[in-house]
Amino acid sequence: MSVSDTGWPTSALDAAATAFAALTCEPDPPLVLDCAAFDTDTGLPRQVMPLPALRDWLLRHSRAYTARDEVWREVIRRARLDGPHWVVGAVGMALPALRQYAARLCEGYDGDPADVDAEILTGFLTALRDRVDLAKDAPYAGLCRAAWRAGYELRLRQREYCPVEDIEHVAAGPRTPKAPYGHPDLLVRRAVTLGVLDPEDEQAYIDVRLGHRAIEPIAAAVGITVDALRMRLARIDVRIAEALAGGLLTGAASPQDLAHLRIQARRRAQRRAGCAGAACRDITSVPAAA
Repeated sequence: MSVSDTGWPTSALDAAATAFAALTCEPDPPLVLDCAAFDTDTGLPRQVMPLPALRDWLLRHSRAYTARDEVWREVIRRARLDGPHWVVGAVGMALPALRQYAARLCEGYDGDPADVDAEILTGFLTALRDRVDLAKDAPYAGLCRAAWRAGYELRLRQREYCPVEDIEHVAAGPRTPKAPYGHPDLLVRRAVTLGVLDPEDEQAYIDVRLGHRAIEPIAAAVGITVDALRMRLARIDVRIAEALAGGLLTGAASPQDLAHLRIQARRRAQRRAGCAGAACRDITSVPAAA
């Protein structure tokens, strides 16, 4: 382990290991999971387990794919919603794999191994924050692929670049900018203007569909469940696809089209208001505790 003058490791992975150890030390490790909350068919011990012990169990049971998926879905969800200490916990859980990737990628590498560590950790954290979809299988594998890819791309950048004399004279053909009609941000803004996309859904749609951000924090910020937001975005996808096919987002909309879209938007607003009102009535109708 490389250590700086201040006593903190200079390698990103070593620093993550130090932070993980500090957060999971006895007597009261704050990073634990209640494995009894998972399905019984996972094979996990029916008890509360600190993350280091849970990591060791998963390493010993390398073919417990269901258990691994369940554990990592919960770890990723907590890293996205419950604060930085769970981000450190997720990195600590993955450290055995991340260290293996770093060792393999550093073979024959002429640069600083700490750079490889940093790229691997950056790729892992990016996927942890936004890229891995918890509705799909093998979320841990998605994190590992992102970490490996980031380190591997650093190795690829070691290759020689091809210099050019004057970049302004390399490209052939006209340099006139193209009309940005197909730019996704502009299409989304026009969809809002026309009433295809409701204003309150615009940012969530941009974050999830265009920004490829994780859906869990966005659903929490909107105040609905992840499943409800998924269904809402799927319905928006259909409306935008129909508007694109009809030329509404790339051309002029007729008065009849605008009137139809306004009616649809008004109906959606009424349904949403009705659902919110029903939820409020359900809450207020619950009898107070004696």
